[in-house]
Amino acid sequence: MTETKLEISRDQHLRNLGPKELLVRMCRAVAAGKRWKQEENIDGLVFFLASGLGVGCDRTGGGQITMSAAAVDAVNAAPLSGSKEMSLEEPKKMTREDWRKKKELEEQRKLGNAPAEVDEEGKDINPHIPQYISSVPWYIDPSKRPTLKHQRPQPEKQRQYSSSGEWYKRGVKENSITTKYRKGACENCGAMTHKKKDCFERPRRVGAKFTGTNIAPDEHVQPQLMFDYDGKRDRWNGYNPEEHMKIVEEYAKVDLAKRTLKAQKLQEELASGKLVEQANSPKHQWGEEEPNSQMEKDHNSEDEDEDKYADDIDMPGQNFDSKRRITVRNLRIREDIAKYLRNLDPNSAYYDPKTRAMRENPYANAGKNPDEVSYAGDNFVRYTGDTISMAQTQLFAWEAYDKGSEVHLQADPTKLELLYKSFKVKKEDFKEQQKESILEKYGGQEHLDAPPAELLLAQTEDYVEYSRHGTVIKGQERAVACSKYEEDVKIHNHTHIWGSYWKEGRWGYKCCHSFFKYSYCTGEAGKEIANSEDCIVNDITGEESVKKPQTLMEMHQDKLKEEKKKKKKKKKQQHRKSSSDSDDEEKKHEKLKKALNAEEARLLHVKELMQLDERKRPYNSIFETREPTEEEMEAYRMKRQRPDDPMASFLGQ
Repeated sequence: MTETKLEISRDQHLRNLGPKELLVRMCRAVAAGKRWKQEENIDGLVFFLASGLGVGCDRTGGGQITMSAAAVDAVNAAPLSGSKEMSLEEPKKMTREDWRKKKELEEQRKLGNAPAEVDEEGKDINPHIPQYISSVPWYIDPSKRPTLKHQRPQPEKQRQYSSSGEWYKRGVKENSITTKYRKGACENCGAMTHKKKDCFERPRRVGAKFTGTNIAPDEHVQPQLMFDYDGKRDRWNGYNPEEHMKIVEEYAKVDLAKRTLKAQKLQEELASGKLVEQANSPKHQWGEEEPNSQMEKDHNSEDEDEDKYADDIDMPGQNFDSKRRITVRNLRIREDIAKYLRNLDPNSAYYDPKTRAMRENPYANAGKNPDEVSYAGDNFVRYTGDTISMAQTQLFAWEAYDKGSEVHLQADPTKLELLYKSFKVKKEDFKEQQKESILEKYGGQEHLDAPPAELLLAQTEDYVEYSRHGTVIKGQERAVACSKYEEDVKIHNHTHIWGSYWKEGRWGYKCCHSFFKYSYCTGEAGKEIANSEDCIVNDITGEESVKKPQTLMEMHQDKLKEEKKKKKKKKKQQHRKSSSDSDDEEKKHEKLKKALNAEEARLLHVKELMQLDERKRPYNSIFETREPTEEEMEAYRMKRQRPDDPMASFLGQ
């Protein structure tokens, strides 16, 4: 295709032309062989108009614009301004009357009173389509005919899908070897599927193009298939029906072998005379057949042949035994009990008919153990296994996330499990440290050491049988409990142990009657001294405690005197309390008077300050800042003015 150069001049008359007419004139000038000078500010216009009209346009290395001759011929057929076929001038402004008629026609078409517009294919155009959708750009269709072709999918933008018959190549022979170099093949290895620069084989010293030997086979390149929605879901696409004929032939061979074996057995039985004996038997003559007849034998023989394919049978809901030819169906047992029939008490567990769920145990009120019943509610299954531990882990994850740790049960379970384990270990360590610190500070470890269960319950499961004399006949004799004190330890020359002597709630030594554990033994002298001290103490206390016995009359009089004394004390206390209460009331009354006077003085001072100018008022820093007393608060409440009170004006008078 020849190229014609186009140069645009600076002629003033070309500037007065419209853009479309200018392009047509330039194309016709190119067709006539004229040369135009190039102008930079018209380059973009030429390229824009040429691309809008579908004209191929390019720029050479010297800055000149080139256009193919075929494109020039296509544009040369376009008429200039003034032609009645097509106007390339800019659209003129519509008059008010034309615009009104156009709108009336559109309304009539919308109402159905006027026929709708028809496109180039004879299809009606919906009058309710907006103008910005139905209007056609001038560079697509300058004829301004009514059409919606520009809104429909363009053929050049449609995706080309593979047909239903296309599929990947199978069974391609890759062992074919070429002995002669072919034109257009790789110069290095001789394969037709790639060039020398794309060859993956080691570069040869002399290529296959020149040697013609050891030519590599062509690579097996599969086609690039692109299917539509239905093509991707076509399960039989690419299926070869001839492959199924192999299975049909195999079954035909098996059937033929079975028939041959059956005919051979019949020939053997006929030769041996078994069939003649069976035909002459009385049961066979009367039409009766033995249970193990020839028909059953034939079926058994056929079943033995079919056992070849018994292992391939895998049907859902069935268990096939190839040895016994028995099919066991795994059907649900119909003897189960509905949840709502397990306990007919209406106050028992609630049954939700919509979800068929019964959360609680229906046998809860019956007193049965949940482990012994066949059904203990849906929650019984929910709370088994690792459900509780998983719920605790989830709760820990939520609490840790609220405190700023980025952990999640589903997103990072390993990290959460390790963090939860370390948290539990630290928690136990903290509890132990806290317990030790409290016991170290306040004591009381002896109260935490509980005695064994045998001592708490005072009974054991150990069976011991004794005789009449107290000897053990059966079982093991209970061991004597050892004392927590040291036994048979005699210190400081004592002949008896500590605790061998007791008197008046105190323990001591029997040898010297000493009550001090680490004292030295004094023997009989210590006993005499202890007895003499007891006698002296008894004499002193005896003299003090001996009193003159009183009669009942004297005891009654003493009791009356004590009661009178108590009454006098009570009256004195009441008098003192009443006098103190009256004194307190007088003091409060005096304090309230002083507070009222101070409040009146404060109000007068405030009134004087409010009458002064704002700039002449003193600062509030001269006042004392302290908490007011109860009397001052009461005076403030009494003197406070309440404008919303209806009795305020009456009291003011």
